[in-house]
Amino acid sequence: KKKTVSFSTMPNDRKINSTAACISFMLEGCELKKVRSNSRMYSRFFVLDADMRSVRWEPSKKDSEKAKIEIKSVKEVRVGKKTPVLRSNGLSDQFPDECAFSIIYGDNYESLDLVASSADVVSAWVMGLRYLVSYGKHTPEAPGTGHPSLRTSWISSVFDLADLEKSGRIPVSRAVQLIKALNPGMKTSTIELKFKELQKASDRPGAEVACDLFVEAYCELCTRPEIFFLLVQFSSNKEYLGLKDLLMFLEVEQGMEGVTEEKCLEIVGKYEPSKEGREKGYLAIDGFTRYLLSADCSIFDPQHRKVCQDMAQPLSHYYISSAHSACLLEDNFWGRSDISGYISALGLGCRSIELVLWDGPEGEPVVYTSPSAASCVPFRAVVGLIDQHAFAASAYPLILCLVVRCSAPQQRLAAQCLRKTLGEKLYLEPPNPAASYLPSPEQLKGRILIKGKKLPPGCEDSEGEVSDEEEGWELARRLGQEDQEVPEGGGPRRLRLSRELSELVSLCQAVPFQDFESSRRGQRYWEMCSFSEVEAGRFANECPAELVSYNKRFLSRIYPSPMRIDASNMNPQDFWKCGCQMVAMNYQTPGLMMDLNAGWFQQNGACGYVLRPAIMREEVSYFSANAKDSLPGVPAQLLHLKVISGQNLPKPKGSGAKGEVVEPYVCAEIHGIPADCAEHRTKTALQSGDNPVFDESLEFQINLPELAVLRFVVLDDDYIGDEFIAQYTIPFECLQPGYRHVPLQSLAGEPLPHATLFVHVAITDRRGGGKGHRRGLAGRRGRRVREYTSTKATGIKAIDEVFRTATQPLREATDLRENVQNALVSFKELCGLTPAANMKQCILTVATWLLHSDSAPSVTLNLAEQYPPMEAQGPIPDLLRKVLTAYETMIQTSRTLIESADAVYSKLIQAQQAGMDFHKELHRIEAKEGLRGRKLQKALESFAWNITVLK
Repeated sequence: KKKTVSFSTMPNDRKINSTAACISFMLEGCELKKVRSNSRMYSRFFVLDADMRSVRWEPSKKDSEKAKIEIKSVKEVRVGKKTPVLRSNGLSDQFPDECAFSIIYGDNYESLDLVASSADVVSAWVMGLRYLVSYGKHTPEAPGTGHPSLRTSWISSVFDLADLEKSGRIPVSRAVQLIKALNPGMKTSTIELKFKELQKASDRPGAEVACDLFVEAYCELCTRPEIFFLLVQFSSNKEYLGLKDLLMFLEVEQGMEGVTEEKCLEIVGKYEPSKEGREKGYLAIDGFTRYLLSADCSIFDPQHRKVCQDMAQPLSHYYISSAHSACLLEDNFWGRSDISGYISALGLGCRSIELVLWDGPEGEPVVYTSPSAASCVPFRAVVGLIDQHAFAASAYPLILCLVVRCSAPQQRLAAQCLRKTLGEKLYLEPPNPAASYLPSPEQLKGRILIKGKKLPPGCEDSEGEVSDEEEGWELARRLGQEDQEVPEGGGPRRLRLSRELSELVSLCQAVPFQDFESSRRGQRYWEMCSFSEVEAGRFANECPAELVSYNKRFLSRIYPSPMRIDASNMNPQDFWKCGCQMVAMNYQTPGLMMDLNAGWFQQNGACGYVLRPAIMREEVSYFSANAKDSLPGVPAQLLHLKVISGQNLPKPKGSGAKGEVVEPYVCAEIHGIPADCAEHRTKTALQSGDNPVFDESLEFQINLPELAVLRFVVLDDDYIGDEFIAQYTIPFECLQPGYRHVPLQSLAGEPLPHATLFVHVAITDRRGGGKGHRRGLAGRRGRRVREYTSTKATGIKAIDEVFRTATQPLREATDLRENVQNALVSFKELCGLTPAANMKQCILTVATWLLHSDSAPSVTLNLAEQYPPMEAQGPIPDLLRKVLTAYETMIQTSRTLIESADAVYSKLIQAQQAGMDFHKELHRIEAKEGLRGRKLQKALESFAWNITVLK
C-alpha cells in the first residue's frame, strides 16, 4: 500500500502557538513560490520588514521599492486556491489547496498568489498578516514585550496556588501533574520531556521550576496552532474573542441560529478558565479550546439525542434494531451462552431479539443456538431478564422472535412462562382485518410482541402441524442433531406446535415466502417472512424494486447465513437500501458492520426505531436501490469535509509497532446506496506524536442523504500486526456543520478517553455547489448542457397526455433553481470563498475589504427593501464592480424564483394530482390496454418515476 506523507512541520520543528511566534517567523523570512497569471511559478525569499510595515521579496527584477507590499494596503488574506490566478492556473494540480494563500492589496484589489512548503508555513504567514492588518494602525508591541496577556496572568495564578511554600518555585513532579490536570489526555512523558528541554535551554536544571518556565511549558504544550489560527481569524481583540466575535463565529462558521450575546456570555462563563476573562466576557485560547472540545460543540446534532422522528407511522415504515443469537458471547458453534448478552443488547436499544427454544434436560425449555454450545440458559431466566430490561433503553415495542425447536409439552411450559412473567406487557389483541397496515410504534409503546408460527384457523386440537422454514435447522443438521422427520418428497419440514404458544402470536405471524406476486395478492399485513441473508441478497440484486415495494406493507426479517460460523456480520446497508426493517446482527461481534448498525440507530434518540426515507414509504414512488446516480425527486448534497488534526491517539491494540509513535492517517467512508459508497484517505502524518496534523480536504456527493452514514477510521501506517487505532460512525442526517471534534471509539464501540479528530464540516446542494467545472481547453469548447429531469412514457395514451403537460413547468422549475444556485456560487467565488460558504461570510468579506482601506468607496446595503440592493458611491475598482454585479445577478435570479415559483408549483401539483387520479384505476386500465409481463412492469415503473419526479 502506497504511503502518502504530509510534511506538516515547521522549519526546526517550531511550534507556532501565538501571534508573536508568527511575527518572529515572518521577520526571519522564508522561501515561498510566487505564482504569476501566465501559470509560471518563481521561488522568492519573503520577509517582513523590521518596522513591520511591509512585506518584501527578493531577488526581483523590480527595484526594491516595488518588490514590496505595505501592510496598510492589504485588504484581505485568503487561504487556499481562492483567486482566479490560483483557480485557473495550469500548475494548480501540483500543490495542495492548504499550501496556497493569496494577499489581496491596493485600491485595485490586486492579488499576490503564493505557495508554501507546508500548511504550517501558510498558517504562520496568514495569522501574522491578519494580525498586522487588524492592528497596523497601532503597531503591536514587539513580540514578547508589553503587558502580560489574559492567559499568562491566569497560568501564573494557577502556579501561585500550587506554590504552597510561596518560594516562587514548585517541584517538577507537581508541575507535571498540574499541566496534566489542565490538559487531560496528555502523556506524562511528553510533559516531563518539555520541562527537561526548557530547563536545558535556559541553563536551569534541577528538581524545581519557576513560574516563567511553567508558563512557557504550558503555552508550548497546550496551544493547538490550528485552534489558535481559528481564534485569530475571528478575533477583533488581539488574542481572545469578545462577545461579538464569538457570536459571529457561532453564526457564520457553526451555523447556529438565534444566538444572542447572553448565550455567548453563558459560553464564556462556562469555559473561560481565567476570572478576568469571565468578568470581561472574553474567551481566550484555553477557553475556546475547551468549548470546541465540549459536548456543546459536538459533531452529533443534539436534536437527535432524543426521539425526534414521527412515531405514528405503521411499524413497517421503520428500521428496527435487531439481534441474532444475543445470548452467545463468542462464535455460533462453540460459543458460551450467557444471560448478560441480552442485557447488553437491550441496553443498546435493540428492539427485536431472537430466542431459539430447545428441549431442556430438566423438562423445561432452554435457550441456545445449537445443542453443542458449551452452556445453555433456562428459558424462564431469559424471560425474567427480558421483563426486567425490556424498556430500560426504549419505550417502543419489543419483538421476541421465537424459533421453536422443542417438543409440544415444553412449548406449553414456555407459553405459560411468557404469560405469567410478562403479563400485561404481552400484546395479544387479534389484528383488525379492516386495517391495511400494522399499528405504529407509538400505539404499541410498552408492549412485547411475539413473532412466531400460528396454527391454522380451523385447528381445534391442543396441538397441530405447521410448516417450518425458519432458521436453525441448518445449524442443527450440520451438528448431526437434526430431527429425523424429513417429509417424503422433500417438501417443507413440518413442526408440531402447541395451541398455547400459537395463541401468543398476534401481529407478527411467521409465514413462508412464495413470491412477490403471491404476497401482493394474498399476504395479510400482520403476516411476516424471514429471509436468509443469501436469499435476501439475491432479491436485492435481481429485483430490488419489488423488495422495496413489498417492504412498504410487510415486515421482513433478514437473518445471517448459517455459513457464518464465526458469528461475523452481514452489511446491514445491503438490506436497508431495499427497505428491509429487521436485519439481525450478532451484537457480540465488533467491527465495521456493527459500527454501521450502532451508529445508524443513534439518530432517533437510540430508541431502536428509525423512520425509513419517504421515497421508500410512499405508496407511489420510484426508487432503485442499486442506483448509480442521483435519484428523481431527491436533491443530492455535497459533503465538504476537512480533516484538520487528531488528539491523544492511542497505539493500536495488539500492535507490535516500533517505538511509541504512531504514524496515523484517516479514512473517511460513506456507506449508503451504491451511488453514495465512497472512501477517501488523508496523507500519513509522520512522527507526529499524539497530535498529528492532517489539514486535508475531502469531498463526497450524497444522492440519498437519508440513508447515508459517515464513518471515520484512524489507521496506523507504521503497524506490525494491528493497524486499527479508532473509529466513529455517524448518520449523515446527524452531522452538525462547522468546526467540530469527533469523539473516537475503540473497535468494540467504547469511547476512547480524550481521543478526538478535529474536523470542519460543510454541506451544500450539489447543483451550483462543489467542484468547479474544469476550466482550460475543455471549458472553452462550450458551456455544460443543463440536464433536465423529464417524465417517462407509460405506453397508456391518456396517462402520458397528463404527464406531458408537466414538461414545461419541470424545465422552468429546473431553470429557476439552477440560475439561483449558479449565481450564488459566482458571488461566493468572487468573494474568495468556497461554494460551501454562506451569505453572512460573503457580506463579512466585502465589509472587511472596505474597512481595511482609507480610499475605498462607500458601499451601502439597503436591508429595508425586500430585495436589498448593494450600491457603491463613486468610482470603484474592477474587482469590486464584478462583486457588485454578481450580487445583483444573485438578487435578481432569487427575485425571479420567488415571484414565479407559485405559478410553476401549482402546474406541477395539478399534473401530479391528475396522475394520482389514475392510480386507483391503474390495474383496470392496464388490463384494458392488454399490458402484461415486462411491458406491464415498465408501465408501472414509468408511472412511479413520473409521480416521484413531480413530487
